[in-house]
Amino acid sequence: MFSRKSPTHVSKRLAIGAAALVAVLAPTFAYAQDVEYLTQSNANILWTLIAAALVMIMQAGFACVECGFTRAKNAGNIMMKNFLDYAAGSIIFFLFGYALMFGADAGGFIGTSGYALGGITEADLPWTYTFWFFQSVFAATAATIVSGGMAERTKFGTYVIISMVISGLIYPISGHWIWGGGWLGELGFCDFAGSTVVHSVGGWIALAGALVLGPRIGKYTEDGKAKAIPGHNIPLAGLGVFILWFGWFGFNPGSTVEANNSIGLIAMNTTLAACAGMLGAMVFAWMRFGKPDISMSMNGALAGLVGITAPCATVTPGPSVIIGLVAGVLVVLSIEFIDKVLKIDDPVGASSVHGVCGAWGTIACGLFNVEGGLFYGGGVHLLGVQLLGVGAVFVWAFGGGFILMSVLKGVFGLRASKEEELKGLDIGEHGSEAYNGFQLFSNE
Repeated sequence: MFSRKSPTHVSKRLAIGAAALVAVLAPTFAYAQDVEYLTQSNANILWTLIAAALVMIMQAGFACVECGFTRAKNAGNIMMKNFLDYAAGSIIFFLFGYALMFGADAGGFIGTSGYALGGITEADLPWTYTFWFFQSVFAATAATIVSGGMAERTKFGTYVIISMVISGLIYPISGHWIWGGGWLGELGFCDFAGSTVVHSVGGWIALAGALVLGPRIGKYTEDGKAKAIPGHNIPLAGLGVFILWFGWFGFNPGSTVEANNSIGLIAMNTTLAACAGMLGAMVFAWMRFGKPDISMSMNGALAGLVGITAPCATVTPGPSVIIGLVAGVLVVLSIEFIDKVLKIDDPVGASSVHGVCGAWGTIACGLFNVEGGLFYGGGVHLLGVQLLGVGAVFVWAFGGGFILMSVLKGVFGLRASKEEELKGLDIGEHGSEAYNGFQLFSNE
């Protein structure tokens, strides 16, 4: 006989059936979750390694820019310094720098664990190796920025010490404040990919080094007027800028350290800012000097890249163009001011491109960030934090750089001899020429 079951009875039977089905399928669900986790984890490792390799090739870009913007007689010396920055800097960052930057926080100011990657658990090693490699190329970038500001008159032996101290001490400590769980990070300081952490630190140390070194022979007349010392190979410098621009697609999108759907936006923001920076510098220099200056235009592209590095993941494309455009104009004014007013000889404009425009990009987060930016209804809180961080890092990097250069100047000597500088550091410091048989030397 047909009988109608109560809704409660049916619900119980369905619940029992569902539970049985879940029990049967549970291993399948767990396996699917494990596969998804491993797939994402491996994708993160692969993407981060590719990005790190792109940033590593930026060393070649920096070397080409610095060589091209300076004189042929020092080209070999400049290549040596850029190789040194990566080779010695990576070893020091492995032994000390990484621990100071990303080790267990001590009072918000310094890391205290992980020296030579000690104490890392077996399960964490694959990601730690990847993350260390990614961070090591950033440390090398900060160090190699300094090379440009001190080009053509620095003793190579002393520069070895400078490079190691930057990678092992100055850069990691301020980096810990922001990326390693330190006090600025706790305040909400925004620097996604390193306008301040990497670029301003390198730029401010370069400014300190150029100040302590003094200008190159012949840079200023007796009445203090600045004289241009043209670079020997503008096409080489241009190639360097393009290499840097290419590498920046590892620098900024790679700072996600995971393969996610934000990397396209970050890449777009990055290239728009670079384009706007180049055009801004070109047009402004054209109006100011009567000609569209080549070196200023190249530095404008770099200025745009540096400026967008902090807010590349936190702004939309429109503001990226504005940030790059302002950076392009700012770099022209800054190079002039440092060269003609402060009378500090920075051969490649490193302190302007990286220091000043890095500060601008960091401050721009407080203006244009979609979340918290002043122009997006966020008030002045984030802007205040950004200004505080920019100021604190300037005091640390410029102050630490000035003390370092002054001590080394007194103990070992910082500057090459007059004879070596006139003849060229390639011969004086390394006993060889970058362009053997193609150079004519004169007392400048």
